[in-house]
Amino acid sequence: MTLEQLRIFVAVAEREHVTQAAHDLHLTQSAVSAAITALEGRYAIKLFDRIGRRIALTDAGRTFLEEARAILIRATDGEAVLSDLADFRRGELAIAASQTIGTYWLPRVIQTFRVSYPGIRVTLELGNTEFVAGRLRDGAALIGFVEGPVDEPSLAVDTLFEDELVLVTAPDDPWLATAGSMSDRLRTARWVLREKGSGTRVALEQALAHYGLSADDVDVALELPSNETVRVAVEAGGGVTVLSHMVVGGALAGGTLAQVETPLPGRSFHALRHRERYFGRAAAAFVELARSGPFCADLSLPTR
Repeated sequence: MTLEQLRIFVAVAEREHVTQAAHDLHLTQSAVSAAITALEGRYAIKLFDRIGRRIALTDAGRTFLEEARAILIRATDGEAVLSDLADFRRGELAIAASQTIGTYWLPRVIQTFRVSYPGIRVTLELGNTEFVAGRLRDGAALIGFVEGPVDEPSLAVDTLFEDELVLVTAPDDPWLATAGSMSDRLRTARWVLREKGSGTRVALEQALAHYGLSADDVDVALELPSNETVRVAVEAGGGVTVLSHMVVGGALAGGTLAQVETPLPGRSFHALRHRERYFGRAAAAFVELARSGPFCADLSLPTR
């Protein structure tokens, strides 16, 4: 059994799809299939059920998946130790981030880090806050960056800085002319929301709670899986929403969105790490760069 076979097995198990795993691993489909066949043949055990064009883990496969992940985590942590000893000349840093921070802010951090540490390969996965926490629990990522609250005892949470939230709609939305208290106006608006589990959805619900409302009290016209789809839907007249200024700043400047001036609760961006994993010098340097780099000032986000 090799580490490469374990990596292939975990990738196939998580995706339940050989072709997708091969694509993500930059391998041929035949190489991925051969690795799985070799594992099953050597130990005379069936790890996957083939159901038409789909595959699914067997009971044995599900049990082995946890062990395979644990072995890969130990191997990755061992590589991090060697990278520390080699003064960052080689290594890999796996990062998972929720969409706002991962799309609009983190790429600048990654690029700046690469200039200082060109031997460290940085990988990035995007999802919502729940996804990021799950990747850290599974050992697939060493560092997580999220804008939503995380209540997970196994994860250490480090607050980085504050985000600015804004209430926006299309400039020609008739709702802008409605009268009454802000609470009443928000209740009568049509809303475009992110999906449950995202930090932006939590922030929006907190903004509604600030006015004594919940998502059940308002007219939800659309529920969409990314900041970009929400922004585009609102620009097209889909309703109102609450998003980070990082997401809508360009649209506000270009006149395709209008900001509704009203007090909203703030939220913090956080760095996450697993308490039981080795957190090497490269990872610590990346988080420190994220906390104090010049891109924070560029975005008018005060560092803590």
